[in-house]
Amino acid sequence: MKKISISFLLLFFMCCSSLFFSSCKDEKNEDEETQIKLDETQANSFLSNYANIVYASYEDSYNTAKLLDDAIKAFVQSPSQSSLEAAKTAWKAAREPYGQTESYRFYGGPIDGDEGVEGFINAWPLDESYIDYVEGNPTTGIINNPTDFPTIDKQTLIDANEKDGETNVSTGYHAIEFLLWGQDTELGAGGGNRSFTDFTTAENAERRKTYLLTASSLLLDHLQFVLNEWKPETEGNYRASFENSSNPKARLLEVLVGIASLSKGELAGERIFVALDEPDRENEHSCFSDNTDRDVVTNALAIDNVYFGRYTRVDGTVISGTSISDIFRNADAEKTDALDAKMNQTMVNVNAVQNPFETEMVEPAGRARLQECVQTLTEQADMILELASLYGINVVLE
Repeated sequence: MKKISISFLLLFFMCCSSLFFSSCKDEKNEDEETQIKLDETQANSFLSNYANIVYASYEDSYNTAKLLDDAIKAFVQSPSQSSLEAAKTAWKAAREPYGQTESYRFYGGPIDGDEGVEGFINAWPLDESYIDYVEGNPTTGIINNPTDFPTIDKQTLIDANEKDGETNVSTGYHAIEFLLWGQDTELGAGGGNRSFTDFTTAENAERRKTYLLTASSLLLDHLQFVLNEWKPETEGNYRASFENSSNPKARLLEVLVGIASLSKGELAGERIFVALDEPDRENEHSCFSDNTDRDVVTNALAIDNVYFGRYTRVDGTVISGTSISDIFRNADAEKTDALDAKMNQTMVNVNAVQNPFETEMVEPAGRARLQECVQTLTEQADMILELASLYGINVVLE
């Protein structure tokens, strides 16, 4: 199979890998007279709606992770194939709302700022041999190494996470995913095929149980941290400073950095383009469970939610209000209509991606579907930046 050239890959990432922003400085800009004045009342209305959406989606993420934790506890207490399958189902359900939070990253908020916990929640790719046995190596991993890791507890897993390498992931959704499914060693749908007996009669079964329980509890801790930072009417948390900012233009800029970064650099680039260029299971986001097609959809929905100012909660409740589309429409209605249409086309494209992703990235029809996703995700990001610039909000890709 012919691969996309490495030089093209490098060119893509030179264009997409990082975002920095300017234009909220006090100094005058020679284009200042042509800039459209931002309606700060409308901007503040959007920021309030955004904060409501962020909190609701993190609350859904926490609540579904709690259901996952309950299912894991039930499985560990009474291991069986049916209780293992119940835990897997709960894991997939927990991924749905969390995938929609990915657009709140990339601007130094509580999820990935100086004290951010994103690396403990959703780090990938994961070297499974860092955690447990793999095909051809039955004694590898923290679980099978009681000499170096005599105790498996929260601090042990925190200290081990990304130690001596970014793929040495020991916590978060994907560590739990691997423990539930095991390696995916066969091409096709279904993911890994770990037996529940790994938690009963297999070597180090009790340590494996402890690891799974600990990782699940840590996930709740880290989600709770982010949720608290976005809790409404809480003095001193991140949301208080976000909503009460004296510079709504700067806050809007941060939100735009989040959705543009996810759209172009992260989702189109890291999560889809790389998989097309190097069709290896290690390059698919949820490779153990074969849930990557849903990751693509929920990540695209994360952008869509913020842009259109709406979020559908797990219980079906809809939160909606002033949107970025509303703000952009004041600057250029025709271009905003085009962007709205592009956003809608992106959602059509990502929903067309088939399961399993590992087949999509190697078969011609699947590769074409993924390439269409890359194209519209990249184009919508560029259109977002173009419309933002009309307000003198210049998000520069380099």
